[in-house]
Amino acid sequence: MLNSFSDLAVYLVEPSSTQARVIISLLAQQGVTRVTHFDNAAAMFDKLAHESTSLVISALYLPDMTGVDLVQRLRTNPATEHMPFILISSETRPQVLDPVRQSGACGILPKPFSATQLGTALRATLDYLDSDASIDADIADLETLQVLVVDDSASARKFIRRVLENLGISNFTEAENGIEAIAVLNDKMIDLVVTDYNMPEMDGKGLIDYIRTKSWQSSVPILMVTSEQDAGRLAAVEEAGVSGICDKPFEPKTVKALLANILQSRG
Repeated sequence: MLNSFSDLAVYLVEPSSTQARVIISLLAQQGVTRVTHFDNAAAMFDKLAHESTSLVISALYLPDMTGVDLVQRLRTNPATEHMPFILISSETRPQVLDPVRQSGACGILPKPFSATQLGTALRATLDYLDSDASIDADIADLETLQVLVVDDSASARKFIRRVLENLGISNFTEAENGIEAIAVLNDKMIDLVVTDYNMPEMDGKGLIDYIRTKSWQSSVPILMVTSEQDAGRLAAVEEAGVSGICDKPFEPKTVKALLANILQSRG
C-alpha cells in the first residue's frame, strides 16, 4: 500500500528536456523523487513492458503519439488498464481533453501548473491506488450494495468500479447508456446508480427523468460523474433529482464523501 507521495514511482513522458526538468523539480518538492524521464511514448512502453511503475505522467503532444493515444493504449492492455495517469497540457479545448477525462485519468494539469494543482492530482492517485479506503461500516452494508454504473466509455466504467471497489463495494451491473440502464432497473433491485451525462441513445438527464418519474425504483440514489461543463445542463440535472455530481477527472475522496452522504441519507 502506498501511504505518501514519496512512495510513488513515476514514468514521465515529456519531449522537452526543459519542461521535464521543471516537472521533475516540482515533483521533488512534493516528495516524489523516483522519476524516470522519457522523451517519447515508445521508450516508455518498452520500459513498462519489463518494469511497472506507480504513475504515468505525460504531455499531450509527443513525437510518436498523443497523450490521448498513450492513455488509451494503457487502458486496452489488461496489464496496465488500471495504471494511474495524469496529463499535463496547455490545451483547453473540451473536444481534445474529453477522451482523457473519459479514460479515467487521475488529473489533467495545465501548463504551467501550481504546486497545489499537482498535489491534488497526486493525492487522487494515492486514493485511487488505496485498496482499503472503505466507508464507515455503520453507514451501509457495502458488501450487499447493488450498484449500476452507466457510461458509454468502458474505460470510465472500469475507473469508477475501481474507486468503488476500494470503498468496499463488490456488486456491479454495467450499462452503456440510459436505455440499457432502464432495462436493468426494470428487472433488478438497485441500491445506487452512478451515471455519466453525455451518452448515446439516452443521456444522463433522460435517465434521471425516467427514474424519478416512471421507475418503480424512483427513490434510488443517483450519483453523476461527468465531464459536462454546461452550467445550464448541470442545473437541469440537479432539478431532475440527482443525489450528487462530481467532475471527470474526479478525486476518489470526493466520490467517497458524496457516497457516504447519499447512503447516510438513504439509511
